[in-house]
Amino acid sequence: MSKELRYRRASAWEYDLILREAEKYGELEHHFFAVVEGRFRDVYAVNGRVWAEIEGLKIKPYAYGTFVGTIKVDKNLVEKFYPNVEFFYFVEVEKNYAVLSPKAGFLFTTGKDVPRSGVRKYVWQGTKKLVIYDENGVILGIGRINPESNRKFILNVTDIGEFLRRNR
Repeated sequence: MSKELRYRRASAWEYDLILREAEKYGELEHHFFAVVEGRFRDVYAVNGRVWAEIEGLKIKPYAYGTFVGTIKVDKNLVEKFYPNVEFFYFVEVEKNYAVLSPKAGFLFTTGKDVPRSGVRKYVWQGTKKLVIYDENGVILGIGRINPESNRKFILNVTDIGEFLRRNR
């Protein structure tokens, strides 16, 4: 039973979900998003030129632009945007981030949690999720702060090494 995928621009409601998630970290720098509806609603950052070309195609592509996250309905029947690591390249991150030392950054990209001693700097306001950077400003992933623990200060939610560690 195959279900046909639908391609469209993000609705005002969906854009608002994306914008609210970005505001937890800073300012959203990209404003054109498209959605592929299948089992979930996958969100892609695209530009106007790419969108115009997609609209002219007779066969619709499976994906386009940069995949930045998924909109799902949680167990309380509330729609929520779940960003992936690439989403934060479209956000000017000013809060809720951490900068890790080289050793801690390596640990994080291998799926491990980070001790407090491996955190060079962090800014935490409100949400428990943090964007994780290395010392050079490269995004390593998304973590969750655990202020009660020194050994597992930042818990790994997702990271850039996940693709390489997946089961094939």
